[in-house]
Amino acid sequence: MKNSTGLLFTFLFFYLIQCNIPGQKENTVTGDTPESQGISSRAILDFVEAAETERPDDLHSLIIMRHGQKIVEGYWAPYNEESNHMLFSLSKSFTSSAIGIAQDEGLLSIYDPVISFFPESLPDSVSRNLKAMRIKDLLRMSTGHDQDATGRLREQGKNWVEAFLSLGVEHLPGTHFVYNSAATYMLSAIIQKVTGETLLNYLQPRLFDPLGIENPTWEVDPDGINVGGWGLNVRTKDIANFGQLYLQKGIWNGEQLISEAWIEEATSLQTSNGSHPDSDWNQGYGYQFWQCRNGVYRGDGAFGQYCIVMPEQEVVVAITSGTNDMQAILNLVWEHLLPAFQEEPLPADDENYSALANKLSGLAMSTVAGEPTSPLAGDISGKLYTLDENQLAMESMTFELSGDQKSVTFTSPDESITLPVGFGTTMPGEMLFPQYGKQPVESTGAWTSDNTYSLRMYYYQTPFSININFIFKEEVMTADIEMNVGFGPRTLPQLRGKAGDM
Repeated sequence: MKNSTGLLFTFLFFYLIQCNIPGQKENTVTGDTPESQGISSRAILDFVEAAETERPDDLHSLIIMRHGQKIVEGYWAPYNEESNHMLFSLSKSFTSSAIGIAQDEGLLSIYDPVISFFPESLPDSVSRNLKAMRIKDLLRMSTGHDQDATGRLREQGKNWVEAFLSLGVEHLPGTHFVYNSAATYMLSAIIQKVTGETLLNYLQPRLFDPLGIENPTWEVDPDGINVGGWGLNVRTKDIANFGQLYLQKGIWNGEQLISEAWIEEATSLQTSNGSHPDSDWNQGYGYQFWQCRNGVYRGDGAFGQYCIVMPEQEVVVAITSGTNDMQAILNLVWEHLLPAFQEEPLPADDENYSALANKLSGLAMSTVAGEPTSPLAGDISGKLYTLDENQLAMESMTFELSGDQKSVTFTSPDESITLPVGFGTTMPGEMLFPQYGKQPVESTGAWTSDNTYSLRMYYYQTPFSININFIFKEEVMTADIEMNVGFGPRTLPQLRGKAGDM
């Protein structure tokens, strides 16, 4: 998890440079036709159209696999096939897999006490409940803590293991469900302790290489331990292959990568966590996998990365998105896709197959609707707007909005940042992202009234986008800034600047 306030406050003075995004493969219905795998092209098209209508700009990518065949693959540009994507808590399911593999290799047992791995990090007094905590309790989110401990670990700045073990354990482990990313971090720390290598390096030859997962990255804590509960970055196709591995009971290309016994146990109900019949967050929890309605299980991450496995239908659905309502995306899957899978192939449907292919080939995030210019554009272009003191530590802004090549330049005490902006399309750039280094963006803008220029930036390796409305009145500019999704407030304090000489 990230500190969203700090994340938002630092976004706008990142270093921006113009660059090309990775080549995007044309979106397709791929492999066998949907009909040959027992689902109509029309049902898939209905899902895509419903998502775009009910959750505009939420979906970023989609892969559907049936019987091991990829039947649909689509990306909403600038999201693309080859770019890694932040997984947030979908990372947990990969961490769980490492524990299963390590147990298969005899390196640990899920019944081992957590404290047995870290004798050097224990508090002076070890409580009865801490002594009782086992790896299995970490896996099923029943550590005994009253609340998620992740924030308290991050506040320590260093030695997260010691911080975790110093926390009070209010309940007997195994008796109280609390979704706790710190528990998954401890699984990663245990893997590093018993193997002598990071979680990422441990999984590379055992999971990532066999599945064709190229260049995965994983965030680390101050001591170099992969954070486990979040921070993994892979492609949508990698999410789909991971789900297919679980659907195939751990077998990939004839090799048993993870034992069938682990797959069964990890994806079965291990902890009850609610009773709401219409919530896919109240159906129970396995070993870092959620139980779903309809006999389905999934891994997922904040703002909508999904690895959905439908065992009865032999289906995997991989989705990335940027949504404030993750349940709504699942509801669309249950409504349009799940009931459409049939046991036998369907007759060919060239008309709807063609319509689906055409739809997928044109997927794109929206651009800002408005005009390419304004009566104010010439007067504003080239002016320096000196900003009032602000939490973004920005000193001034300038705009080039009158010609064909539009841009906005942000200036901080350390550097000037120029962002190219497309009209009716997006323009590529790159910027620094807190804790992740440089991140690519694509930007679009338009005049939405005579005195308002609206800018949108898509961080296409993340769920995030930023919208800024620049409002010009006489010699004063104000900027209203909002993020599409976030862990906390999504609106930043307004910026205000006054025009002056360059």
